[in-house]
Amino acid sequence: MTPLARIALMKRFVLLNEPGKPTASTNPAGRPILRCQTPAVTTEMQIGGAELRDNIVFLPMELRDTTDPTAATVRQITMGLVREDAEWKLLSLGLLLLDLPSLEAEWDAAEADATEHGALEALRAIADAVEIYRKKFTRLPESLANLGPPVRGSANADAADLLDSAFATGMKNGYAFRYVIAGASNLGAPAKFELAATPLRYGRTGKLSFFRDSNGGFHAADRNGTIGSASDPKVE
Repeated sequence: MTPLARIALMKRFVLLNEPGKPTASTNPAGRPILRCQTPAVTTEMQIGGAELRDNIVFLPMELRDTTDPTAATVRQITMGLVREDAEWKLLSLGLLLLDLPSLEAEWDAAEADATEHGALEALRAIADAVEIYRKKFTRLPESLANLGPPVRGSANADAADLLDSAFATGMKNGYAFRYVIAGASNLGAPAKFELAATPLRYGRTGKLSFFRDSNGGFHAADRNGTIGSASDPKVE
């Protein structure tokens, strides 16, 4: 490498904007410590033990700004080297290794949290739609399909256009929704109903099962993907 190329490379190593005076030492564990001092700032780089995987080696590094020890910040990076034709070549600085199984678990958990929150809100929206239907037609709908949009024409008792078509089919955003009339009659204000929401893929789209009891209370519990009940803990 040319002198200018070496300087450019070292700037990336020590995160400095100008060349400095290098010194080398070791820590108590025998690991190398490299320091680079410039008129404005001094940085210190500690190199950890190498991890060899086939033809790639990883070197963990800690970078410190030691100009002001009381305010020193530490940056941790991994330097990668790859062996080609019996020579080691720089692979990258600040190498990011992606643990896909761990990331998948994190993504599943994040997705489950989002769909669980959405399922509870959806259950409340369905309950509101049922009450609107009751006031308009003086009875409860026979099924969720009665709350969906009409295929043609204006809204009516068979398709009141109070929910979108996905809700009307009973499945949306990773959850299945169930509606039942509680009691022998669906007529008038005294008629009662229950709602339930269960994850379509337990553990992936959610773990909690939600239940709306006949008195309007909402409940949630981990039921391993089965339908909840009024005995589950209440949620606000």
